[in-house]
Amino acid sequence: MGLYAVLFVSLLSLLLGFVHNTTSTSSCRCFPGDLCWPTPEDWDAFNSTLGGKLVATIPIASVCHYDNFEAYDEEACAALRDIWFFPETHIVWPSSIMAPFFTNNSCNPFLPANVSCTLGNYVSYSVNASDAEDYQKTMHFTRRHNIRLVVKNTGHDYNGKSTGAGAVSIWTHNMKDIEMQTYSSSYYNGKAVKMGAGVEVHELYEFADAHDVIAVGGNCPSVGVVGGYTQGGGHGPLASKFGLGSDQVLEWEVVTAAGNILTASPNEHADLYWALCGGGGGTYAAVVSLTAKVHPALTVSAANMSFPNTGDNADQFWEVVGTFHASLPDMVDAGVSVIWLTTPDGFTLMPATAPDLTKAEIDDLMAPTLDKLEEYEIQYTYFSDEFPTYLDSYHAVNTPWNVSDHQLGGRFIPRTLIDDNNESFLATVRNMVDGGALFSGVAFNVTDAVPSPDTVAAHPLWRESIMHAVVGTGYSYTDEQINIEEQLTITNELLPQLEALTPGGGAYLNEGDWRQPNFKEVFYGSHYDSLNAIKARYDPEDRFYALTGVGSDRWAQREDGRLCRV
Repeated sequence: MGLYAVLFVSLLSLLLGFVHNTTSTSSCRCFPGDLCWPTPEDWDAFNSTLGGKLVATIPIASVCHYDNFEAYDEEACAALRDIWFFPETHIVWPSSIMAPFFTNNSCNPFLPANVSCTLGNYVSYSVNASDAEDYQKTMHFTRRHNIRLVVKNTGHDYNGKSTGAGAVSIWTHNMKDIEMQTYSSSYYNGKAVKMGAGVEVHELYEFADAHDVIAVGGNCPSVGVVGGYTQGGGHGPLASKFGLGSDQVLEWEVVTAAGNILTASPNEHADLYWALCGGGGGTYAAVVSLTAKVHPALTVSAANMSFPNTGDNADQFWEVVGTFHASLPDMVDAGVSVIWLTTPDGFTLMPATAPDLTKAEIDDLMAPTLDKLEEYEIQYTYFSDEFPTYLDSYHAVNTPWNVSDHQLGGRFIPRTLIDDNNESFLATVRNMVDGGALFSGVAFNVTDAVPSPDTVAAHPLWRESIMHAVVGTGYSYTDEQINIEEQLTITNELLPQLEALTPGGGAYLNEGDWRQPNFKEVFYGSHYDSLNAIKARYDPEDRFYALTGVGSDRWAQREDGRLCRV
């Protein structure tokens, strides 16, 4: 059966073996098997109103199990395992996500074939949305039946916000409309790009390049621009030159929980506009389209570098890393954004992106690190070049990311820490990495990208930070207990080391620890109370729930996946 074929609900009901129970109460979202759950006739009628866009979930790995939704296929399963860790595998599948912890082993391709394949924490249905009307119909149906609602594009989400047991998902992935505009308002006059909710980073970059402009997006090509990326703040290779993703927004087209279509801008529904600019995705309204600034085309220089930690050169290795950290203020002040990874095996710069700088200028900024490598006779690779366009540089130096094999948590690192106490920061990073953790950094300077830290809802500490630091542990597809232990290691052992260096600090909510005990302060800072009030205004029934999102503490997911008020 094809991926986009609509399944008859009566067949799905037989496959799932739903049995009605009476455990549901008004304090919980209606759940499969409850008396309130829609009948097959209800689902068929809903599908008809959508013109056949309702997709019943078949887990992506169902071919890997005997007790499943489709026939076991050993060859197909082996092929799926081979490509499982590529984001593209999951993007085209309505219900699949890239953060495996949040699938709850529902249908795991790496477990034995005789293990049952169930829906588990996957959504029950997805609506292959095309426009705002599809959103409205989905809002109406899920509200009438009190069903959990999820919004998903690519599923490129570390914190499980794009899935949920017993939910109906608005799947925005195929909303690819994108157009150039000449935008005129009291707050901006110039070129802009309007993009549908399904546009990915690589699509935005390619479109902008074809129109001789630069648009701001993330590092990973498969990230959805309009969703969690921009709504969560959004750093990337151009942040030091142009600011965060949320700093580019001119207006949002949204559908509210009540089904109303609104335009949110600084002049219209300004509170909602502000909240969506960095206050978290999937929380206030469902976004149909985003209109954002674009910038004149520039030449761009970029660099990659790597060097090993052999064990025999450990002290020298870490001195070089410390020199690199100390060079970051000069780099970001020059408009360079820097992305790197430090592991027990070595260091990889991937990449440093320098808009409007020459190759000689980026080489000069990298010189202290390169000189230290030469001094210690550590073998390294280094590449730098100057490119005629940003897209050329992006294609040449960006390393594809995989989000299906690690768990993570993060912390903002203030510039003052690097300026005044780089030694302590380096010692902390070394302690974590020597213990087996991964450490990734994204360095930027977005201090002056907006008039004040309160111009948009993104955490105010973005403007005081030189980087967002991420610590990661591995993910096992065969041992769930290890995954729980590794996640707790992030919460209880790794992040506290960074928190001790940054008291009162925060984290990028898209790359934070979903177990963060004080997530309101850490992910939203002084903006939380205002965001909570805006959510109450536009979503008084909490139809939009996202783990660690504003207002999420009013809800809890039970062991069976049921979402209930606390």
